[in-house]
Amino acid sequence: MAALGAGYALEREGVRFVCYDAEPHFGGHTRSLRYEAGFVFDEGGHISFTKNEHVRELLARNVNGIFEERRLRIDNYWRGLRITHPVQTNLHGLPSSLVASIVEDFVNAVPHRNTTAANYAEWLTATYGETFAKTFPMVYGHKYHTTTMDRLTIDWLGPRMYRPTLEELIRGVKGEKLTGTNYVDVFRYPVRGGFVTFLEPFSRRFPIKLGHRVSHIDPKARTVAFSNGNVIEYEKLISSIPLPEIVPMIAGAPKSVIDAAARLAFTQVVLVNLGIDRSDLSETAITYFYDEDIIFSRINLPHMFSPHNAPAGCGTIQAEVYFSDKYRPLTQDPATLIEPVVADLRRCGVLRESDRILMKDAIVNRYANVIYDHDRLAAVTAIHDFLRDVGVYYCGRYGNWDHAWTDEAFVSGEEAAQSAIQSAR
Repeated sequence: MAALGAGYALEREGVRFVCYDAEPHFGGHTRSLRYEAGFVFDEGGHISFTKNEHVRELLARNVNGIFEERRLRIDNYWRGLRITHPVQTNLHGLPSSLVASIVEDFVNAVPHRNTTAANYAEWLTATYGETFAKTFPMVYGHKYHTTTMDRLTIDWLGPRMYRPTLEELIRGVKGEKLTGTNYVDVFRYPVRGGFVTFLEPFSRRFPIKLGHRVSHIDPKARTVAFSNGNVIEYEKLISSIPLPEIVPMIAGAPKSVIDAAARLAFTQVVLVNLGIDRSDLSETAITYFYDEDIIFSRINLPHMFSPHNAPAGCGTIQAEVYFSDKYRPLTQDPATLIEPVVADLRRCGVLRESDRILMKDAIVNRYANVIYDHDRLAAVTAIHDFLRDVGVYYCGRYGNWDHAWTDEAFVSGEEAAQSAIQSAR
């Protein structure tokens, strides 16, 4: 998304450019996998829920206005219960003793909500109270971020974690339905072909060279060498390469900056894609799983983004299992995770024993999410200072090293391109 945003801005300004992509396919992390059986999955649960009118209009125009527009339905699974999302405003139906403890802790925590927290664990306790924090977000966070919440900062939160008032909490206990408690409401998704369809007009217009993995960058000679043997000269260089990858490639990178890049933490995710002979798998398109002994953190059902993501009468499930080099290394063949995922889906009741699995696959997304641990800020600052010094314009989730959503990544590419253009004038 970031590289395409840069390309779009350069095209708009009439500036010549070439995009180089390490992969043999177009789309980066927004690619869609189109299986022969007629099942379509994205590399993660991508939907467009941007409020940015520029990006909304651009994506709509790219698919000639042919997109699904739906209200996103999300729920949560905890110990056999399906709970409306977010849990903190939907406590109705949980065990009464647990609800009582959550409410009591929440009331006691309210005076401390604006207290400066040293880490995410402290923030959760001060925001929701100890019982809720330890029962839900700390468990889910450990599965999703692959480390304990005291190792995380809080500068990534933004609108991701809703902070209810006491009145909203009590209304949720009583079973009242609240609105506006989730940062996603209505989303858009291409009717056919998966999320990458939003971007395919760029692939037809932009000069994109696939299969060009960068191996060396010489900022003094202004050259980039690729592992396929090609070497090119550049005037300005814009990069969305992940920071841990690009720093060691740059000639003259000081050891302190290389060490900083090595300290950056990120998750990688194994995506288990399943095609099922039944479409009524769930009433919700996304479910979060809070039980520690369930292998996946979250599932999404792509056929609920668009029915054309599966053959007629069939359904899709994509389960996410997280790892990280720093905290929870992936040491097994991803394919070995398929059967444990299927077993847990049956245990949770998402799959029935009678369901037939028509296709199954496991893919690895090497860079899933940035882990905002306490090493991140100083390391990113040092790396970005170095990249600016050598004239590399960075962008995207893995160039900026943040939690950018797809629209934010696209805009970051546009901004990097504008900076490169301005510096050339």
